[in-house]
Amino acid sequence: MKSIASYIDHTILKPATVAEDVRKLCEEAVAYAFAAVCVPPQFVKLAGELTAGSGVKVATVIGFPFGYNTRAAKVAEIRQAIADGADELDMVHNISALKQGDYAFLSAEVAQCLQPVRLHNKCLKVIIESGILTDEEISRSCEVYARHKVDFVKTSTGYAETGATVHAVTLMRAALPGDIEIKASGGIRDYAFASELVKAGATRIGASAGVAIVKEEQSIAGR
Repeated sequence: MKSIASYIDHTILKPATVAEDVRKLCEEAVAYAFAAVCVPPQFVKLAGELTAGSGVKVATVIGFPFGYNTRAAKVAEIRQAIADGADELDMVHNISALKQGDYAFLSAEVAQCLQPVRLHNKCLKVIIESGILTDEEISRSCEVYARHKVDFVKTSTGYAETGATVHAVTLMRAALPGDIEIKASGGIRDYAFASELVKAGATRIGASAGVAIVKEEQSIAGR
């Protein structure tokens, strides 16, 4: 396995986030060569300035955290985030539609949201909130997003009672083609769990504890 740092989306999405928090997050991401930072939409421009030239991508969230924003609102959020410099868009799908079995709605939603993403060659990660879904709902969601060839399917927002699990990632990997990646997020606070998720098929780890996870990996390697 590669260094865990290369998998990490270093994340801060708490409601009271301020510019100084984002500044610290970006400095850490550059220092540890994380894959990306994931910040609230209003901080995308700042994160882009702070990570410029480093290779660290800037991600933000769309329809966050509950997913029931209208399609038009999500598209507007995506367009604004791209205009502000976001490389990657982590979008919560409409969980209410899913729970009603309305997979046609989810298909139409992602098709519309993908239009500006593809136009600007950006990356879309669809957050399904696996911790509140049945196994069938996880698998069927993945089937929808596989048909639309999204870039990633992501487990969780971190706001549901249950975040990422090895079981969910395993189900997602079985339901998705190999060219669609998986981001595990929500409750990932140590190297052992992050490693289990990678072994199960995750190619990104969303975590606010990225520095601690990397230091734990370094400590293990130094034994």
